[in-house]
Amino acid sequence: MRSGGARLLFESLRASAAENARFFSSSSPPSPLSLRLAAASRQILDHSRRLEPALRHLSRSFPRFDLDAGTPGNGYRSLALAARRLVAHAARRSRALATARRQGAPARRGLAGVFPPFGVGAAAAPFSRHAAASFSRHAAELEACAAGLAQLRALLCLAQRLLAENPPGALFPPEDGDEVSDVVLREFSTMRNACFYGRCLGFQFSPSLRPFLQTITIGLVSFGESYRKEDPGLGVAAGSLFTTGKFALDPELRGAEFERQTQHLDVGFWKRFWSLTENELLASLASMAGEPVGLCRALSVPPEPLELPLAADPRLSVTIAPPVAHSGPGPVHMRLLSHRLRQGQDSAALSAVTRSTEWWGGGASSSSSSSPPYVGGAVLGGALHAVGRALGAGLAGGGAGRALPPSPSLLVHFHGGGFVAQTSRSHELYLRAWARDVRAPVLSVDYALAPESPFPRALEECFYAYCWALRHCRHLGSTADRVCLAGDSAGGNLALAVALRAAAVGVRAPAGLVAAYPVTLVRAAASPSRLLTLLDPLLPLGVLCRCLAAYAGSEPGPDADPAPPPPEPARSLLQEIRQGALSWLGALRGGSKRAPEPPREEEEPDDAGDDVSADLLGPAAGRPLAAGEEPYPDEFRPLRTRRGASPPPSFRVPPAPLARSPLVSPLLAPDALLRALPPLHLVACALDPLLDDSVALARRVRALGGSVSLRVVPDLPHGFLSMAPLSAASRRATALCARLIRAVLQGGGAGSGAGSAGSGAPGAGNGAGSAGWGEEWEEPEDTWADAWEDPGNKGPLITPEGWHCVIDLSANRSAAQAPFSQSDCCFRGFQPITSLLLRLSANHVAAPTPLGQSHHSTGALQPITSLITCLSANHVAAPATLSQSHRWTGALQPITSLLQHLSTNHVAALSPFSQSH
Repeated sequence: MRSGGARLLFESLRASAAENARFFSSSSPPSPLSLRLAAASRQILDHSRRLEPALRHLSRSFPRFDLDAGTPGNGYRSLALAARRLVAHAARRSRALATARRQGAPARRGLAGVFPPFGVGAAAAPFSRHAAASFSRHAAELEACAAGLAQLRALLCLAQRLLAENPPGALFPPEDGDEVSDVVLREFSTMRNACFYGRCLGFQFSPSLRPFLQTITIGLVSFGESYRKEDPGLGVAAGSLFTTGKFALDPELRGAEFERQTQHLDVGFWKRFWSLTENELLASLASMAGEPVGLCRALSVPPEPLELPLAADPRLSVTIAPPVAHSGPGPVHMRLLSHRLRQGQDSAALSAVTRSTEWWGGGASSSSSSSPPYVGGAVLGGALHAVGRALGAGLAGGGAGRALPPSPSLLVHFHGGGFVAQTSRSHELYLRAWARDVRAPVLSVDYALAPESPFPRALEECFYAYCWALRHCRHLGSTADRVCLAGDSAGGNLALAVALRAAAVGVRAPAGLVAAYPVTLVRAAASPSRLLTLLDPLLPLGVLCRCLAAYAGSEPGPDADPAPPPPEPARSLLQEIRQGALSWLGALRGGSKRAPEPPREEEEPDDAGDDVSADLLGPAAGRPLAAGEEPYPDEFRPLRTRRGASPPPSFRVPPAPLARSPLVSPLLAPDALLRALPPLHLVACALDPLLDDSVALARRVRALGGSVSLRVVPDLPHGFLSMAPLSAASRRATALCARLIRAVLQGGGAGSGAGSAGSGAPGAGNGAGSAGWGEEWEEPEDTWADAWEDPGNKGPLITPEGWHCVIDLSANRSAAQAPFSQSDCCFRGFQPITSLLLRLSANHVAAPTPLGQSHHSTGALQPITSLITCLSANHVAAPATLSQSHRWTGALQPITSLLQHLSTNHVAALSPFSQSH
């Protein structure tokens, strides 16, 4: 973020928080609610004063950890970005309170005038109850923001300790003498993070994904409340169905329960919850909603030795043994997808290894840990699958008589799921799109899952599947002239390990490798980006540690800390539904009766200034911590849930020797093996706790002279490939991965597609570039969308000088015309401002009612010129969403909404755009 914009953001927050604190502190007589509002506002004011110089100090170190100048991305940047976004969120909440206060407190009489005691005056009582409920919500929002800012201050202190104790330029501490990771794990095990799963849930991500994250969080805590290890799954789902109401209505309760579950529930719970997508009905519906394909077959390959020629001398061969680790020889399960039927895919040899019925489980070695599908769902899902398969074959042009020649390319895919859950069915939605985009068969491997089958079973099956695909490529509809390996998360780790093992064994290496947000260090090592696990709803630290430990074969034992409440006696399914329904109705009627615990009050500082040594470094920043010493300044401590000298078992991954293997942790591979990697394309998320895994690996490969590119996508969480239907940003990132795969299969090197995708900016080095959105992830439009909007509709807080933006839209625009140019606006001598013009689709009927013709500036500056968007009143064709809050800062600060994103269909009754910018 530019320093000017950051300064204005902090000034805006401090101004509104100080005003709120003064108003509610002077309320007479004081009420408990006014005291809560005043205390929360003072804490926000204090934290904002401490955070700004800390962020300014930390920003000086950002470039030292980037891959190169063209790829700004590392965990230190991510922490600063998360802090700024929470500051923007707190600024919105503070200004909303100020607006409500101005509208509901005439004559500045304070809360005594707004909230007389209930029952005093029949006319005043209804208004007072409504106002009291509204201001109580404002108090809860501010308390959550204050708690979040306090915890982010603590994360910045820990980041500074990493910066001081790690070797120069290193994102991870060395394994020998890794005391800083112990400090981080100890602190994380005691720090409160419920605020990040309640009212502040998903503040750091794209706004379009926040409803999905809220749904996932509510479903998870409801499922966890009913979870019992011995339950087959149906009772858990039924019991959790009616408990969602109380968690939806009470964000504080939801956050507290999520915090408890992430610290105490074992890996079996996460395995079962993440495997809900394997349900027959859900999987069939997803298949029908996805891209139609001409072929989708579940394969079961028998465990037979394979003979492959050596890459160095094809006259010699090597024998590839079938997987045998842990459970002995067993079939390897795969799924073959092809957009069009190709020669060989209808062969008898492939039919011999095709499973006769649609497979839903996790493989022979892990099926015991998978939950069976609902009986009714299986029947209905089977029917839907048959319909979808027939429809998809017709749409894709499948048919034996029209089989295409074999493709010269082949994509071998390894799915994610933390090494413990899911199969290719959970990832089929984007795999179908990839099969269409890359025009090659896709073979996805359903490897055995931990903890039943830890390392090396999954790697053995993945490597065997790769070798089997090379040996029998004709049956898959490919000549395998070029083979690309791809995987996400845990699958990215396995793709890297397969490439390393292929180099070690001597068989033919793949043409390239595309890994999305992979884990490259299977160790509970601290890094700046892994500090984000404190606030990430999809990858909390306790869950990450349990998954890594399960794969490394060192799963921690039962917690010594207070366990979750003991399960109630077993009840019938009818009793589960009845009890859940009563809880749900009770939550709807009265909500939770618990009062949220107010955040700890702190004295307001006189002036934080630039004295970073007292606010960020702490007294122990330059030396090892003494026994019992904490890595924070004397006057500051984070909010805690417990105290202890060591983290609980769920936060520890024992240093098993296997975790040091380069096939488990590719980041630890020796130089010779890393040099043997094929061209490597890494796609990481700016706000993903595993960002540093990708950055550190890319830096190592680049330093060794290898071919590597890194794309850092903004605003998206870990696992964005499975979220493509939910947001345009996820779809763009999924398409970016497809373009990288296509470049590998078409013979492009690591430099193919370099730079900022879609921006035309050249990449740096051999292909590195940011994610296709330039610098948006540093200064995203949605972060500023509401941060600079005056709740009182009094215009922008600050209007930049020299703004000139003319949007000239014709009245009639046919569907065949291209979108308007995205670089027709300029900010005086600065760079072109992109994405400021409306993208219109379909037909716009010439109706002459222009919208939003009065755009005025605030203060003594000149009016914003020609910001009149002439839109016709009638827009025909299909429904679409209207995103009204996108700003661009130029070189100064955010201003009014200049980007209105329209898609196909807007009916004549749409509301006008906001007319006071």
